Amino acid sequence: MKLSPIIIGCMKLGTWGANLSSTELERFIDGCLDLGLTDFDHADIYGGYTTELQFGDVIRRRPDLKNKVRITTKCGIRYPSAERPQYQLKHYNLSADHIRTSIDRSLENLGMDELHVFLLHRPDVLLNPAEIAEAFAATKQARKVRHVGVSNFTPSQFDLLYQALPLATNQVQASLTHLAPFTDGTFDQLLRLDITPTAWSPLGGGKLFAGDDAQAVRIREAAAPLCEVHHCTLDQLLLAWLTRHPAGIIPVTGTSKLERIKAALEATTIHLTHEEWYQLWTASTGEKVA
Repeated sequence: MKLSPIIIGCMKLGTWGANLSSTELERFIDGCLDLGLTDFDHADIYGGYTTELQFGDVIRRRPDLKNKVRITTKCGIRYPSAERPQYQLKHYNLSADHIRTSIDRSLENLGMDELHVFLLHRPDVLLNPAEIAEAFAATKQARKVRHVGVSNFTPSQFDLLYQALPLATNQVQASLTHLAPFTDGTFDQLLRLDITPTAWSPLGGGKLFAGDDAQAVRIREAAAPLCEVHHCTLDQLLLAWLTRHPAGIIPVTGTSKLERIKAALEATTIHLTHEEWYQLWTASTGEKVA
């Protein structure tokens, strides 16, 4: 599976964030492509089930983009909204029928003939691996989906599905403020299987830049001299720290600003030493390693 070194997260491009106009969104997509970044990360629920369609409106107006962008999208979370009034409460559904329906709807919304990656957004306790494998076999045969993966799955949940279906990735929350995938076996498993993980909220949701809690303060204090050494900004250092892991973690951005995406791409050239990496780890945990 080929992916850009930085994946463009689309969650906040629409009504859940920047609320870009169609013209602004088109300019944003072109700007990302100019940087060589072709992978755009969606989910059916983003913008209350509206962001995929807004993105697709640009592609329908600019059909040349269809062969330039690679789309990741997701399904599995269902919650009541103006676009889905039939849902009575938020819940998860990874039934074969819902997966097939979601793929077809996303393709239509996005104006695409094929999805580069389709992710199961959250683990459904009622998921049936054989049923899911059968659903994806049909969609891959129809060339609707190229690669299948999961998001937010634990190692045991990943193993359960991996036995029935080849999985291309596990997109999980990971950052200097969220270390769980480094210690709970998630990245160990993906490294063993030679599967590339992707990481959402790679900057910790922004609290490191303004938060005054003890962890944020420790990290900023430890990062300041390293930023000087590597001639970079704090956000670039945080991304360099994340991508230093041998699993080859690919960050998913959360910004609508092209200058920040360009800075994120530049961060992939920063190489931290072992000691520098553990300086930041120690600052995050507040404890020396054993």
